[in-house]
Amino acid sequence: MGADTDTVSPLARIARWVQTVRHLRWEQVVWRLWYHAYRPRVDKRPVPSPQRICGEWVMPARRPPSLVGKHTFRFLNHEGTVEAAADWNDPAQEKLWLYNLHYFDDLNAENADERQVWHQDLIERWLAETLPGTGNGWEPYPTSLRVVNWIKWFLTGNRPPAGSLEDLSGQVRWLSKHLEYHILGNHLFANAKALVFAGEFFEGSEAGKWAEQGRALIQRELAEQVLEDGGHFERSPMYQLTILEDLLDLVNLSRAYGSSVPEAWNQSALRMLWWSSELQHPDGEVPFFNDAAIGVAPPPEEVIAYARRLGFERAAGPSAGTQATLFRDSGYAKLANPDCTAFFDVAPVGPDYLPAHAHADTLSIEVSVGSQRVLVNSGTSVYGTGPERHRQRSTASHNTVEIDGGNSSDVWSGFRVARRAHPRDVQVHSESSQVTAWHDGYCHLPGKPCHHREVCLDDRAVRIKDRVTGSFAHTVVGRFHLHPEVSTKRLDLQENGACVTLGRRDGGSRETGGGMALVIVGPVSVTLERTTYHPEFGLSIPSESVVFSYQGELPCEVITELRW
Repeated sequence: MGADTDTVSPLARIARWVQTVRHLRWEQVVWRLWYHAYRPRVDKRPVPSPQRICGEWVMPARRPPSLVGKHTFRFLNHEGTVEAAADWNDPAQEKLWLYNLHYFDDLNAENADERQVWHQDLIERWLAETLPGTGNGWEPYPTSLRVVNWIKWFLTGNRPPAGSLEDLSGQVRWLSKHLEYHILGNHLFANAKALVFAGEFFEGSEAGKWAEQGRALIQRELAEQVLEDGGHFERSPMYQLTILEDLLDLVNLSRAYGSSVPEAWNQSALRMLWWSSELQHPDGEVPFFNDAAIGVAPPPEEVIAYARRLGFERAAGPSAGTQATLFRDSGYAKLANPDCTAFFDVAPVGPDYLPAHAHADTLSIEVSVGSQRVLVNSGTSVYGTGPERHRQRSTASHNTVEIDGGNSSDVWSGFRVARRAHPRDVQVHSESSQVTAWHDGYCHLPGKPCHHREVCLDDRAVRIKDRVTGSFAHTVVGRFHLHPEVSTKRLDLQENGACVTLGRRDGGSRETGGGMALVIVGPVSVTLERTTYHPEFGLSIPSESVVFSYQGELPCEVITELRW
C-alpha cells in the first residue's frame, strides 16, 4: 500500500506537495489566503419579509430519519445525544458527525410530520445554544445545507420558531461572504443553492441579489460540473445523486415562486437522471467508485421518483440481451445482460484541481450476478486523515492491479492526490460486449510498467484479462474483493493458477448469486485474504478477497473469469 504523509522522506514529501499544488486553480489559492485574513461579523440588520409562493411546492426526496429521540441523533451509524450547548461542537464526536448534526436533514426526512414538535424544539435550541459565526455549524457547507433544510421545512407548512427568520437571514449574509471558492466543486454548488433558496424565500432587493448571485453561480458550475453524459465531474456516484437532488430542488423552488427555470437546469437534470438510472446495481444502489457509500444521498429510486413528481421522466432501461455502454465523459463502462451487471472504471480521478473524493481505483470493476453483488470495491466508511481513510482509498482496497505495493494514484492526507493515473485508449466493442483500456499510473517505476485490462461479458461469465507491460522485475498483485454475503467454499490450486468455488452464505440460487466460481489462469500464486467492506459511513463488515500475485520480469498476463 502506498505510504501516507507520515511515512515518506522529507524530499518525497516536498515532491508530493508540488505534484498536488501545481494542479490548483489560482482562485483556490487566493481565496484560501483571503479567508485566513478576512473576519467579517454576523450581520444583524432587520430581516427581509418572506414571500408568498404562487405555485406548488412538490414533496422532495426523503432520507431515513436521523432524529431517533428528542435529543438523540443517529449519523454515520453512530448515535449521540445533544442535551447541552457544548454538545453542538462536542470534540469527542467526529467532525463529519457534527457536520450532519448542523445540516438539519431530519426536518425533511421520512415521516418528518410525526416529529414536528421535536423539530420546533430543535431549531429553538440551536438558536439559543450556538454562537453566531463560530463552530462547526457556521462553516459554509453545513450553513448551506441548513439554510436549505429550514426553508424546505417552512415551505412544507411548518411555523417558523420565534427568531428563526432573523437568524436565517443572518446565516445567509454570513454565507454570502464565505462562499467556498477555495474548494469549488460540490461545496460551491451547495453554497449557490442556498443563496437561490434564500433569494426566493425572502422578498426585497437584498434577497434579489442573493438569488441573482446564486443563479449565476449555478449556471457557471452546471456547465462544468455536469458532464455531457450526465455524470458529475468529481466522478463519485454518491455525489452525483446529491447534485441531482440539488438541481431538482432548485427547479421545484423556482416553480413554486413562479420564477423562470433556465433550460440548462432542465437539460442537466434529464442527463443526470439517465446517468443515475443506468449506473446502479440490481439492488438499486450505486457502485462504489471513489468516495461512495449508501445512506448519504437519498437512494437512486427516491431521487428518480422525486424527478417524476416534477415531470422529469427517466430514460428507458436497457433492452434484452448483452450490452456494453461507455459513459465516455464521466469515464465508466457498463456491461449488462439478464444475468449479470458489471461496471468498469475507466475514469480520471476527477477534475485536476479537485480530486478530493478520488480513490486509487483506476480500472477497477464491480460485478453483480442476478440481484447479488459479488465483486465489490471497499466503499467508504470514514473521512478525515487517519490510516483507515488512507487504506480505503488505496489500490489494494479495489478490484484492480497493484504494482510494487504502491497506489496507482498517490492518494494522501484524506483528500489529496499528488501523482495521478490517466486511463488511455478506452475502447468499447459492443458486438462482443468488451471494454479495453490501460493506465499510466505506474509508469514512474523502473521499466515503465503499464496496466492493461480487458473486460468481456457473455451469457455465463465475466472475463477479465490483465496484462502488465514494461521491463525489469516487478511484483504484480490483483485483488477481487467479495461481497460479505458471498463466501469462498473451496480453493483448488493448479499448476498455472487456481479455481475458487464461491457461494452465497445463505445458499442462494444462481439467480441470486449462488453457485459461482472465480477461475484464475496465469503464472501466479493465488491466496485468500480477510478484509472489510464499507457500504455505509461508520460501518465495517468482515469480508474476503481472492488475491493473485506475480513476481518476476515483465510482461505478464493473467486471465480471471467469474463464472455462474
